[in-house]
Amino acid sequence: MYSFELPITVQHSDIDALGHVNNVVYLRWMQEAATAHWEAAASADLRSLVSWVVIRHEIDYKAPAFAGERLVARTWVGEPAGATWERFIEIRHAAGDRLLAKGRSVYAALDRATGRPRRVDRALREPFQAPPEAGPGAPGGNLPPVVE
Repeated sequence: MYSFELPITVQHSDIDALGHVNNVVYLRWMQEAATAHWEAAASADLRSLVSWVVIRHEIDYKAPAFAGERLVARTWVGEPAGATWERFIEIRHAAGDRLLAKGRSVYAALDRATGRPRRVDRALREPFQAPPEAGPGAPGGNLPPVVE
């Protein structure tokens, strides 16, 4: 499995009363990184057949982030189990690579036509085995735009 990176710039609206990024913002970034990874790895046909819902999030906060800082959300998938698939995410400073938060989410795959769970089969796993050739997140490829 390969990892995918989403660049982030901390906005003033991300800051809470304590002067650092609010915990809920990290969750939003985790979801945005997961979505961007899915959109970069899966074909349009596969995306039209499958949607994902979160059934669990866990986040460990390690250090604060502040307005104007440039970060990177790095995500990768773990082991599937039936209709669920775990995903890991680390949020780090872009310069220096300091870990700010790490998380684990569990997503359930849904068949878009029926709305029912579907097994995470080979067709779903295969796009995550290697990075897309020229898409976002690919080595030497174009990264997605900075989340603002």
